[in-house]
Amino acid sequence: MFQYIIRRLISTIPVLFGISLMLFFLLRALPGDPAQVIAGELATEKEVELIRNQLGLDRPVYVQYAKFLVRIVQFDLGTSTRTQYPVTKEIAPRLLNTVILALAATVLACLLGIPAGIIAAVKPYTTIDMVVTAMALFGMSMPAFWLGLMLIIIFSVKLKLLPVGGSGGAVYLILPAITLAAYLLASIARNTRSAMMEVLAQDYITTARSKGVRERMVIIRHALKNSFIPVITVIGLQFGSLLGGTVLTETVFAWPGLGRLLVSSILARDYPVIQGAILIFALLFVLTNLIVDMLYAYFDPRVRYD
Repeated sequence: MFQYIIRRLISTIPVLFGISLMLFFLLRALPGDPAQVIAGELATEKEVELIRNQLGLDRPVYVQYAKFLVRIVQFDLGTSTRTQYPVTKEIAPRLLNTVILALAATVLACLLGIPAGIIAAVKPYTTIDMVVTAMALFGMSMPAFWLGLMLIIIFSVKLKLLPVGGSGGAVYLILPAITLAAYLLASIARNTRSAMMEVLAQDYITTARSKGVRERMVIIRHALKNSFIPVITVIGLQFGSLLGGTVLTETVFAWPGLGRLLVSSILARDYPVIQGAILIFALLFVLTNLIVDMLYAYFDPRVRYD
């Protein structure tokens, strides 16, 4: 296992290198001049050129990229061109808020989605199963920004139970977490139901029941654990997507997360912050996949990392 983890961590180096290469040159291909954005519309050409020189944008692109790689190796993501603060200090608090939001949404989705999928699988083609399937379809089809606005109208504007947006405590996390968890909850419920129904049809489940094992033990000990591999895969992939896909939710609820910072940085052509944020998102996604692979061996001892 240790050797497997080391190999996977080493394999992330070329992945991150490829991402940084594509990201760096694609940003430079976008229309707009960061120096012009900083200087303002009324700035003279000489002032814009001076800012471009200070930022190093007048150098050849390959020189800029080499300098960018050297900084990454030194764990230095540069300085924000908009605020003049180190990128790490700009990103750190926003990243923490995004991780908290994504974890809250994932926990909520698991607590509701897994039991719903199990119940639907144990009682297939019943009213309960149809309700779970319909709710899952609704959750996967519903845009996050629409759900967020509806929750604000109902619970904040009409009932005045929860704050409209911002941060400041656990109560501010409720509506954004529900909005972000909707799609993941539906996906977990559908995959749990599908995997459980497939496992419940296996011969060893019939054998366990014929030996007089209680139905509860059959479901939990024999069926659930053996059907959890695809569910873990969905949770891991969706959690990685949540980390990078919280932009809409953070914008609707004014949540001070990394996704919202990324959008404002793109509008301001703040290259260092954009590059740092996307690289961190990529690293978190790779690490999430590594954790998922490690969980495979726990839930299925047949998995080997040779």
